Amino acid sequence: MKTQITELFGIKHPIIQGGMHFVGLAEMAAAVSNAGGLGIITALTQPSPDGLAKEIARCNEMTDKPIGVNLTFLPGFASPDYPGYIKAIAEGGVKVVETAGRSPEAYMDELKANDIKVIHKCTSVRHSLKAERIGCDAVSVDGFECGGHPGEDDIPNMILLPRAAEELSVPFVASGGMGNANQLVAALALGAEGINMGTRFIATKEAPVHQNVKDAIIAASELDTRLIMRPLRNTERVLNNAAVEQIVAIEKEKGDAMGIEDIAEHVGGAYPKIMQEGTMDAGAWSCGMVAGLIHDIPTCQELIDRIMGEAEATIAGRLAAFAS
Repeated sequence: MKTQITELFGIKHPIIQGGMHFVGLAEMAAAVSNAGGLGIITALTQPSPDGLAKEIARCNEMTDKPIGVNLTFLPGFASPDYPGYIKAIAEGGVKVVETAGRSPEAYMDELKANDIKVIHKCTSVRHSLKAERIGCDAVSVDGFECGGHPGEDDIPNMILLPRAAEELSVPFVASGGMGNANQLVAALALGAEGINMGTRFIATKEAPVHQNVKDAIIAASELDTRLIMRPLRNTERVLNNAAVEQIVAIEKEKGDAMGIEDIAEHVGGAYPKIMQEGTMDAGAWSCGMVAGLIHDIPTCQELIDRIMGEAEATIAGRLAAFAS
């Protein structure tokens, strides 16, 4: 299947693995890229640019297909060595960067000077248009269903994607809630050129996370995520657990007077304990509503082959029947 996204990034299938903290490691990205999608290494999971350089080199030993790097621009006081990370990306031969968080505008010249294609993750049409204006090559349009940060507008993809199609000139992919063939077909019908999957890729054999994490996703329904940090206007969709229940209780008690310090123990530093050790109540961790559609743990090759095969069959069969 050829789309503007497959052509732009030089990949076989219009499926991108989203950047995920302590999930987007070399083995995850390589498995997705080897299966014909675009695998993504998460830069800030690595503690330094040197760490990222080593992770890119490790990934390049596992695949000769295109890979990307997620670079999230954090709000507030956090100030990673972004020029150093970009240097590691460029020197590692990576030609695709998925940016997220704050605007990548300050770093666009540097990225473009290294012939790097930029796809920026946006949760609204207005932010998508800003990404287009500053020179991003594509946009990942992230609906309210997504795991992680859905923004503050609460617009689901059935509205957000066709709105993006009305406004954007650059190609975009559907992100948030994506996990199967029917959703790929629907995303294409709504104007997207592919899909970005996060939670679905955690529940694969190659995902470098503890089996408890994969089992939790399989066991979850679409009703098992919660929204936290709304009073801070830093909303995050997470899988419900004991730590999340405590966060929700604190938010209810403190209301608009809540500060990040009130919940820091439940959101800071939890990812290594959860993803690597499988301590599932150690804190809050991002998970999308698509968990309700995830029922198995295939290899990345099996998953992508299944999605593409079923999508093409649906387009040629069910949808073609309606047209006739």
